[in-house]
Amino acid sequence: MKKQHIDTEFVTYDFAELPEGYQQLILKAQEQTQKAYAPYSHYAVGAALLLENGEIFAGSNQENAAYPSGLCAERVALFYANAQFPTVPVKALAVAASVNGDFTETPVSPCGACRQVMLETETRFTQPITLLLHGKEQIYVFDSVTTLLPLSFTEANLKN
Repeated sequence: MKKQHIDTEFVTYDFAELPEGYQQLILKAQEQTQKAYAPYSHYAVGAALLLENGEIFAGSNQENAAYPSGLCAERVALFYANAQFPTVPVKALAVAASVNGDFTETPVSPCGACRQVMLETETRFTQPITLLLHGKEQIYVFDSVTTLLPLSFTEANLKN
């Protein structure tokens, strides 16, 4: 037996330290939390993404009494952007969450399904996506989805 360790590297920022473009994505993600339909969890999530062509798309989580029928904010935004610009890579994706109208203290973390969809988007265009995960105390910035999803499953796994 050999014990191994996986490190994940990211940078933490205060909102004011972020470049203006990233600040705008965070604000758009925060705005989207107000548009979430989350009557069951009361966990409102908003996402905003920047495409390489400068277009910005946003989404919010949409719950359903039959839980598997709902969809997370990240996937709403990614699928919407892809439906409009199927050949344009995503440069950055910001995510914010609120509970009962108050933003979360610590940065929100995407679920596993969203991480997998983000990874598919990143590998599809062979270009890293910068992830900005908002929290009131700080914002985590990841240079790539692969950093957030080590030991990931990709198309290459299907060919082995």
